[in-house]
Amino acid sequence: MLPISSLRSSSSRRAAQVPSVPVSKYLTFRLGDELYGIDILSVQEIRSYEPPTRMAHAPEFIKGVIQLRGVIVPVVDLRMKLRCAEASYNEFTVVIVLRVEDMLLGAVVDAVADVVALQDDVIKPAPHFQGAVDTSYVRGMASVDGQMLIVVDIAALLSPAEMGLLQQARTAVNAEV
Repeated sequence: MLPISSLRSSSSRRAAQVPSVPVSKYLTFRLGDELYGIDILSVQEIRSYEPPTRMAHAPEFIKGVIQLRGVIVPVVDLRMKLRCAEASYNEFTVVIVLRVEDMLLGAVVDAVADVVALQDDVIKPAPHFQGAVDTSYVRGMASVDGQMLIVVDIAALLSPAEMGLLQQARTAVNAEV
């Protein structure tokens, strides 16, 4: 019979030999019938949808700006940006407030689903469509409860020019306030 101390050291050696795979958490949300995920660390808060103040000459997917505790936050409708089904606003529509680079950004989605923890090795690269479909903003894809989850890199979703437009919108409204 082995002493308890030797059992512990044996099990700790086995645990140390098992490679640990990093786990990340994602807030999942719906755009139409599709399930998307975004790194939970970039999420600041989730708010019910209220029509933002429109900005003149902004692209259609930039819905406008909202004021959040004294901070001007540009709002982007992800359904429009990703060319999903027609955007309709109902009681389930929410705005996910995200920290993208050095600014806050509101992302309009159909509904928030859940927070899931995924091992990094279960997230597979997005397929390449040889220029027919832009997947530069897709970090990868994973199966969650039998449904495909599209993991999005929100910073890659917006081009530098679009980020500049959002920054200008925020600055213009701040100048008016």
